[in-house]
Amino acid sequence: MARQNSPQVRSSTVRFGSGIAAFRALPKAKGKRPAVIFLHERYGVVQHTKDLALKLAQAGYVGLAPDLFWRFTGDKKAVERGEVRVELRDDEVLKDLGESIDYLSGLNAVNASRISIIGVCQTGRQSVLLGAYRNDLSSCVVFYGAAGGREWTTDEFRPEPIESLIKKVSCPFLGVFGEADHIISLDDVLRFRGCLEQNKKSYHIQLYPDAPHGWLNDTMPGRYRKEAAKDAWKLLLSFLKKTFSNGWERDRILWTFESNFSPDYDFKRNVRLE
Repeated sequence: MARQNSPQVRSSTVRFGSGIAAFRALPKAKGKRPAVIFLHERYGVVQHTKDLALKLAQAGYVGLAPDLFWRFTGDKKAVERGEVRVELRDDEVLKDLGESIDYLSGLNAVNASRISIIGVCQTGRQSVLLGAYRNDLSSCVVFYGAAGGREWTTDEFRPEPIESLIKKVSCPFLGVFGEADHIISLDDVLRFRGCLEQNKKSYHIQLYPDAPHGWLNDTMPGRYRKEAAKDAWKLLLSFLKKTFSNGWERDRILWTFESNFSPDYDFKRNVRLE
């Protein structure tokens, strides 16, 4: 993975809006560049989050990873270890991401008409949420998130089920999932796909064989799947390039679903890996 001392990018921690902090990675490229908001997993803005923001900058994009847990006043080290879960309120996240877009739009290095968002794991929902409530995004992306069982219900943090948000999404969607995920079942992925198709939303969904939850994270050897991660990153960059350059036909509905799973698939056999 990329590291902060990469000669190809400049990185720093910035603060904007009402006080939210974010990790920012700028490519060493001339002119205004597209920007990607990269949302952290349940562990917060840890090194893995920063690495991927840096990889986006190495690909020529301005990467911004806002800390959606900035209101949390408890043990942040416990959050980083995965021992504590911080719940996110949809209304607060929309405010934070709105401030993130305002910040990016004010940077000389950013083409404000070319902004996308990526949500991972817990924040997969937040990617769809922003796509539902903004009509100025180039695309929204989810890695193994937004489709798990609890997303189809409501509570005080999430007043709308994910299917209601999908109805409102106004940009192309990329969803990347794994066969061995213990949180998101194949039926969940198919239900998510069905909602996209029912509401005539353009999408590309990819299901990778034998990939557990969190398989993009190379800081967790038990979960990490090198080949799937490499291929998924290539897919992501291709998708971003297409949606940023108007290569995605906005006057057409485009559906791509690619899957690779066993005929003996059994969600009950999937387990959490470290």
